Amino acid sequence: MSGLPRLGGRGGGWVALQFALLGVALVLGLTDLSGWGEAWAGGLRYIGILVLSAGVVVAVLAAVGLGPSLTALPQPRDGGRLRTDGVYGVVRHPMYLSVLCGVLGWALLTSPCVLIPFAALAVVLDLKRQVEEQWLAEAYPEYPAYRMQVRWALVPYLR
Repeated sequence: MSGLPRLGGRGGGWVALQFALLGVALVLGLTDLSGWGEAWAGGLRYIGILVLSAGVVVAVLAAVGLGPSLTALPQPRDGGRLRTDGVYGVVRHPMYLSVLCGVLGWALLTSPCVLIPFAALAVVLDLKRQVEEQWLAEAYPEYPAYRMQVRWALVPYLR
């Protein structure tokens, strides 16, 4: 397993870092000072809407699938249940995928400047995923087999 820090008792530091980057992405999209926003958003606006919408759909499916086990923290809730069906049968961390789709869609809608926090967020979410998988393996003895069965961690067809 990875030796990454857990950043707090339940990994709250990872969540804080994630939300800070989401805030930066939001502000950069709203205050595009580069002047690229108008040209950038032209034809890409429709693709951005599709990507953002896909992120919302994945988030809803993942949240409904987790039900009361849903938490932003990487440590699973006590008494939670490991989900291996639905969207969790395709990708192990669909909520992270939905966040990445949302920010990428936002970048395509607003400004290429948003791609900077998007890239940083992709790295943070992958590191958070590694920490979360340590906790999941500790909480659920069946997690290593699930991990072997569902090979894609964040993005289908990308390792």
